[in-house]
Amino acid sequence: MDNLLTGECLCGAVKFQISGAFESFFLCHCSRCRKDSGSAHSANLFLSAAKIRWLTGEERVKRFQLPGSRHVKCFCARCGSALPFHQATDGMFVVPAGSLDSPVPMRPVAHICGASRANWDTDLASLEWFDGLPG
Repeated sequence: MDNLLTGECLCGAVKFQISGAFESFFLCHCSRCRKDSGSAHSANLFLSAAKIRWLTGEERVKRFQLPGSRHVKCFCARCGSALPFHQATDGMFVVPAGSLDSPVPMRPVAHICGASRANWDTDLASLEWFDGLPG
């Protein structure tokens, strides 16, 4: 399914459109992705053929590659929000699901790197749920 999706960073300085057919959607629990996200996992969509059109703020997009690894993160230089990027090592486009304003057209396929998950990342579905901040 070919999609045209829009997204932006938290501060709104960087806005983009991305088109292409998503091939996979993984929740990665490796220590690098946990550090990138500051959470239990990253949530990334993958496409082998995509077009990214930067609507605003392309000059604010920064790229960090962890030396000696394939691990890359692109982000807004103003607010630090994760942004899409092209992974040259395998030709894949990586789109952080949380950067999208459009509905994500697929559910995650799998949790990956589960052996590295945080020790507190167990049975989270059993926690109390609030629709807003707890009172």
